[in-house]
Amino acid sequence: MRLTEFWRRMNAHFGEIYAESWARDYVIAPLNGRTVMQALADGESVKTVWRAVCQVEDVSSKLR
Repeated sequence: MRLTEFWRRMNAHFGEIYAESWARDYVIAPLNGRTVMQALADGESVKTVWRAVCQVEDVSSKLR
């Protein structure tokens, strides 16, 4: 998965304004207590980060 696809899915799920805020502020246990932004900055794969988001959020099957 490319980063652009990740953000397309984040925006589709959360809305364009809230997606960035959520990614910056929400700590995710499956990412070892990091936020989406921290995990991406640490070099975690985009696919792994997206899977973690799907674990903690009720993401529609269409976006999974």
